[in-house]
Amino acid sequence: MTITSTRAKPEGTLPDRTEPAAPRKRRRNPLPYILLLPAVLIVLVDMGYPLLRQITMAFQHFSLEQQFGKPAEFVGLDNFTRVLGDSAFWLTLGRSLAFCLVCAALTMAIGIGGALLLTKVSRPVSVFVQAAMLLAWAMPVLSSLQVLQWIFDSRSGVVDWTLAGLGMQGMAGYNWFSNPLTFFAVAAILVIWMSVPLVVFMVYASVTQIDESMLEASTLDGANGWKQFREITVPTIAPVLLLVTILEIIWDLRVFTQIFILQKNGGITEQTNVLGTYVYQVGLSGGDYGVASATALIMLLITLLLTWRYVTQFLKQGEV
Repeated sequence: MTITSTRAKPEGTLPDRTEPAAPRKRRRNPLPYILLLPAVLIVLVDMGYPLLRQITMAFQHFSLEQQFGKPAEFVGLDNFTRVLGDSAFWLTLGRSLAFCLVCAALTMAIGIGGALLLTKVSRPVSVFVQAAMLLAWAMPVLSSLQVLQWIFDSRSGVVDWTLAGLGMQGMAGYNWFSNPLTFFAVAAILVIWMSVPLVVFMVYASVTQIDESMLEASTLDGANGWKQFREITVPTIAPVLLLVTILEIIWDLRVFTQIFILQKNGGITEQTNVLGTYVYQVGLSGGDYGVASATALIMLLITLLLTWRYVTQFLKQGEV
């Protein structure tokens, strides 16, 4: 028989603490993933198949024979070689990048400035301006193009009439769409005008969520408006600014309708082509779908390169 002895604990000593039980892992609720599944499947079918088809066509050669049912022949990287060896492509690429960056920068500057101004006006004025911007943003592109073409018309346009009345006689009957520089100036006005409302709405919604006590404290410390904007407003709304910048770069780089319609007024298609109209002319007009698909893939890669830095910063902001 074994006898175990227990030693009495002295008075005033604390009882032994038992080790806390390991926390149980919380099981994730599968319901949100189940609800997201239909939307994910629709996106995969709606966007995945066209993307895979485009990638396949980029490595194939298309001619008149394919319109009569003959399977397209795989040609490897020949289509990409033809695109990269075409001087017209490089001119179009430089023109598209310049147009995209100028439009995106001006859109962001005007949109941010407009959003900040809305915070300084009365509530009725703010609501009226936002309603007007909503109408401008919702207006169909073709309707906006029709109005813009009338404003800059060489025979009865308001702009030519006004400039001629101010003493600029050379502007009477001036065709804004016959010169590449003025052509893209008019196109930029339309693109920016239709993009600014979204920037204003998103920035204004985020600016109104900033804690007023932070701004009041910085005012008491002697910070002016610019310093408040740089050190408080921008860091606070940085995720929204990054998201809007990404969207603007993508939209402005793939612009098509505005340029395509305005080209019909000037007759200088080759000098005003951007990547969107270049792909259209090579593919639908020229019938070379393989080269057009290769160009579209290069355009996709350029878009990813331009937005990669903003996307990574946006994801880092989301992790904070």
